Amino acid sequence: MRATPAIAAVLLTASLALAGCSADADSGSADKAANSAARPREGAPGAAAQADGTPREQQKQQQAPARSATYVIRTAELTVQVADTEKALATARTTAVGAGGLVQNESTERDSTNHVTSTIVLRVPQESYDEVLDELAGTGRLVARSSDAKDVTDQVVDVDSRVSSQRASVARVRELMDRATKLSDVVELEGQLSSRQADLESLLSQQASLKNRTSMATISLNLSQKHAVAAKEKAEDDPGFLDALGGGWDAFTGTLRWIGVVIGAVAPFAVALAVLYLLWRLVRGRLPRRTAPVPAAQPREAAEQE
Repeated sequence: MRATPAIAAVLLTASLALAGCSADADSGSADKAANSAARPREGAPGAAAQADGTPREQQKQQQAPARSATYVIRTAELTVQVADTEKALATARTTAVGAGGLVQNESTERDSTNHVTSTIVLRVPQESYDEVLDELAGTGRLVARSSDAKDVTDQVVDVDSRVSSQRASVARVRELMDRATKLSDVVELEGQLSSRQADLESLLSQQASLKNRTSMATISLNLSQKHAVAAKEKAEDDPGFLDALGGGWDAFTGTLRWIGVVIGAVAPFAVALAVLYLLWRLVRGRLPRRTAPVPAAQPREAAEQE
């Protein structure tokens, strides 16, 4: 009878020990499950990279060129001597438009010697810059050519960063305005918002200007039409009958013109002299004539003759 309680106590102790072991085993398995569930979340980017078959280093190398992109402003100026300015201008317009560009400015002048000069400013995409330059240089005889490339990458990156910061600042001020309850706070925040929006618009204008100048190159083309002096000199070196006749006629008309000039210059003096001569004749005709005196020896000679 005494052995029964002792056996019951041993069995109870053993059952409690087994229950503790099973609880430890269950908690260990739960921890492992939690760790296994957490590991995929922590390694999700790496797992995604391995699933794509591209390691992280390769992804960084592929993204590096995009981050290190350069922004360059390209300008060029060409001076070309052509036989026909209008034809060369038409070729320049067609070349620019065909490359995806446009004509920004154009002007044409003709001087007193009938010499025509034209200037046209073209905007073409950066990728077509060299090709368009070569085509424009081939429209005639290239007299001068200059080009310039200015790297503005740092300026573009700085402006982009400032635009992002300014947008975030404007958004914060607007949030504060939505939460403001006092009229004084609202007025102060409105002044801050107006100032920051003005700065943002200025930065956006700079950003648009840089984008335009870095995406489109500027080419200034100066066209000068050849003089026809060579043809005239060649014709003068080999004159013909008509040339001689024309030269004689020019000399004849030139002589007549100079004679007319001389006559016109002398005519006033001739008229004045003629008038004076007529007046002198009239005055002389009205003056009394004087009788010649008789010599003293005439009576003696008459007496002797008698």
